[in-house]
Amino acid sequence: MLLTRSEIIKELDSGTIKITPSLHPSQISVASVDLRLGNHFRVFTPISDSLPIREETDYRKYTKEVVRDTFLLAPNTTVLGVTMEKITLPSTIAAWIEGRSRFARLGLLIHISAGLIQPGVNNHQVLEITNLGPNVLELHAGEKVCQLVFQRVEGSAIYKGRFKTQTKP
Repeated sequence: MLLTRSEIIKELDSGTIKITPSLHPSQISVASVDLRLGNHFRVFTPISDSLPIREETDYRKYTKEVVRDTFLLAPNTTVLGVTMEKITLPSTIAAWIEGRSRFARLGLLIHISAGLIQPGVNNHQVLEITNLGPNVLELHAGEKVCQLVFQRVEGSAIYKGRFKTQTKP
Protein backbone atom coordinates (compact mmCIF):
# COMPACT_ATOMS: atom_id res chain seq x y z
CA MET A 1 0.00 0.00 0.00
CA LEU A 2 1.42 3.38 -1.03
CA LEU A 3 1.19 6.32 1.34
CA THR A 4 -0.68 9.39 0.15
CA ARG A 5 0.14 12.98 1.10
CA SER A 6 -2.02 12.94 4.23
CA GLU A 7 -0.46 9.66 5.43
CA ILE A 8 3.07 10.88 4.67
CA ILE A 9 2.39 14.04 6.71
CA LYS A 10 1.04 11.94 9.61
CA GLU A 11 4.15 9.73 9.57
CA LEU A 12 6.45 12.78 9.43
CA ASP A 13 4.57 14.59 12.22
CA SER A 14 4.68 11.52 14.47
CA GLY A 15 8.40 11.02 13.78
CA THR A 16 7.87 7.54 12.35
CA ILE A 17 9.45 8.73 9.10
CA LYS A 18 12.26 11.24 9.62
CA ILE A 19 13.67 13.46 6.91
CA THR A 20 16.36 16.01 7.74
CA PRO A 21 16.65 18.82 7.08
CA SER A 22 12.92 19.36 7.41
CA LEU A 23 10.91 19.38 4.22
CA HIS A 24 9.30 22.45 2.73
CA PRO A 25 5.56 21.76 2.24
CA SER A 26 6.05 22.06 -1.53
CA GLN A 27 8.25 18.93 -1.40
CA ILE A 28 5.28 16.75 -0.37
CA SER A 29 3.19 15.76 -3.37
CA VAL A 30 0.04 13.65 -3.80
CA ALA A 31 1.83 10.36 -3.07
CA SER A 32 5.53 11.18 -2.87
CA VAL A 33 8.20 13.45 -1.40
CA ASP A 34 10.66 15.37 -3.59
CA LEU A 35 14.32 15.17 -2.55
CA ARG A 36 17.09 17.59 -3.47
CA LEU A 37 20.47 16.87 -4.99
CA GLY A 38 23.45 17.33 -2.69
CA ASN A 39 26.86 18.64 -3.78
CA HIS A 40 28.95 15.47 -3.31
CA PHE A 41 29.60 13.33 -6.39
CA ARG A 42 31.69 10.28 -7.26
CA VAL A 43 33.11 10.36 -10.77
CA PHE A 44 34.22 7.13 -12.43
CA THR A 45 37.91 6.91 -13.23
CA PRO A 46 38.62 5.20 -16.57
CA ILE A 47 40.73 2.07 -16.24
CA SER A 48 42.67 0.18 -18.89
CA ASP A 49 41.46 -3.22 -17.73
CA SER A 50 37.99 -4.60 -17.19
CA LEU A 51 36.05 -3.81 -14.04
CA PRO A 52 35.08 -6.99 -12.14
CA ILE A 53 31.41 -7.27 -11.19
CA ARG A 54 31.75 -9.23 -7.95
CA GLU A 55 30.26 -8.91 -4.48
CA GLU A 56 33.59 -7.75 -3.04
CA THR A 57 34.27 -5.09 -5.73
CA ASP A 58 34.49 -1.68 -4.05
CA TYR A 59 33.13 1.16 -6.20
CA ARG A 60 35.36 3.63 -4.33
CA LYS A 61 38.42 2.05 -5.94
CA TYR A 62 37.09 3.08 -9.38
CA THR A 63 35.77 6.55 -8.54
CA LYS A 64 36.97 9.82 -7.07
CA GLU A 65 34.92 12.17 -4.91
CA VAL A 66 34.31 15.74 -5.99
CA VAL A 67 32.32 18.47 -4.26
CA ARG A 68 30.55 20.94 -6.54
CA ASP A 69 27.39 23.03 -6.49
CA THR A 70 27.13 22.66 -10.28
CA PHE A 71 28.08 19.46 -12.08
CA LEU A 72 28.19 19.06 -15.87
CA LEU A 73 27.10 15.56 -16.91
CA ALA A 74 28.15 14.55 -20.41
CA PRO A 75 25.91 12.36 -22.62
CA ASN A 76 26.16 8.60 -21.94
CA THR A 77 27.89 9.23 -18.62
CA THR A 78 27.06 8.00 -15.12
CA VAL A 79 28.04 9.68 -11.86
CA LEU A 80 27.09 8.92 -8.28
CA GLY A 81 25.37 11.72 -6.41
CA VAL A 82 23.65 11.96 -3.05
CA THR A 83 20.49 13.56 -1.68
CA MET A 84 20.69 16.58 0.60
CA GLU A 85 18.10 14.94 2.82
CA LYS A 86 18.80 12.14 5.26
CA ILE A 87 16.04 9.51 5.36
CA THR A 88 15.18 7.46 8.45
CA LEU A 89 12.56 4.74 8.01
CA PRO A 90 10.99 2.49 10.62
CA SER A 91 10.88 -1.30 10.31
CA THR A 92 7.35 -1.09 8.88
CA ILE A 93 7.90 1.27 5.95
CA ALA A 94 10.02 0.94 2.81
CA ALA A 95 10.39 3.50 0.03
CA TRP A 96 11.11 3.63 -3.68
CA ILE A 97 13.26 6.34 -5.20
CA GLU A 98 12.25 7.56 -8.64
CA GLY A 99 13.28 10.31 -11.00
CA ARG A 100 11.04 13.23 -11.83
CA SER A 101 9.41 13.20 -15.25
CA ARG A 102 10.28 16.85 -15.98
CA PHE A 103 13.97 15.90 -15.96
CA ALA A 104 13.57 12.44 -17.50
CA ARG A 105 12.22 14.22 -20.57
CA LEU A 106 15.64 15.86 -20.87
CA GLY A 107 17.45 12.50 -20.65
CA LEU A 108 18.20 12.45 -16.90
CA LEU A 109 18.02 9.05 -15.20
CA ILE A 110 18.29 9.19 -11.39
CA HIS A 111 18.80 5.53 -10.60
CA ILE A 112 19.87 2.61 -12.72
CA SER A 113 18.57 -0.31 -10.71
CA ALA A 114 18.78 0.38 -6.98
CA GLY A 115 15.39 1.97 -6.40
CA LEU A 116 14.37 0.18 -3.20
CA ILE A 117 15.05 1.87 0.13
CA GLN A 118 14.95 -0.81 2.81
CA PRO A 119 13.04 -0.51 6.11
CA GLY A 120 15.27 0.68 8.95
CA VAL A 121 17.66 2.83 6.88
CA ASN A 122 19.12 6.00 8.34
CA ASN A 123 21.05 7.56 5.48
CA HIS A 124 21.37 9.89 2.56
CA GLN A 125 20.30 8.23 -0.68
CA VAL A 126 22.96 7.64 -3.29
CA LEU A 127 21.76 8.42 -6.79
CA GLU A 128 23.08 6.60 -9.86
CA ILE A 129 22.73 9.60 -12.16
CA THR A 130 22.98 8.93 -15.89
CA ASN A 131 22.60 11.24 -18.88
CA LEU A 132 20.76 9.32 -21.62
CA GLY A 133 20.22 12.41 -23.77
CA PRO A 134 22.39 13.97 -26.49
CA ASN A 135 23.17 17.18 -24.56
CA VAL A 136 25.39 18.00 -21.59
CA LEU A 137 23.15 18.33 -18.51
CA GLU A 138 23.88 20.92 -15.83
CA LEU A 139 23.08 19.49 -12.39
CA HIS A 140 22.57 21.92 -9.50
CA ALA A 141 22.85 21.13 -5.79
CA GLY A 142 19.54 21.91 -4.11
CA GLU A 143 17.41 21.03 -7.15
CA LYS A 144 14.52 18.61 -6.53
CA VAL A 145 15.73 15.83 -8.86
CA CYS A 146 14.02 12.75 -7.41
CA GLN A 147 11.08 11.58 -5.36
CA LEU A 148 10.37 8.99 -2.69
CA VAL A 149 7.27 6.83 -2.76
CA PHE A 150 6.55 5.23 0.62
CA GLN A 151 5.05 1.77 1.09
CA ARG A 152 3.97 -0.06 4.22
CA VAL A 153 5.54 -3.48 4.56
CA GLU A 154 3.80 -6.57 5.82
CA GLY A 155 5.66 -7.71 8.89
CA SER A 156 8.73 -5.92 10.19
CA ALA A 157 12.27 -5.83 8.83
CA ILE A 158 15.42 -3.78 9.33
CA TYR A 159 18.16 -3.39 6.72
CA LYS A 160 21.61 -4.13 8.16
CA GLY A 161 23.68 -3.92 4.97
CA ARG A 162 26.86 -1.96 4.35
CA PHE A 163 25.05 1.17 3.12
CA LYS A 164 22.69 1.50 6.09
CA THR A 165 24.19 4.76 7.34
CA GLN A 166 25.84 6.19 4.20
CA THR A 167 26.25 9.94 4.03
CA LYS A 168 28.24 10.37 0.81
CA PRO A 169 28.05 8.72 -2.60
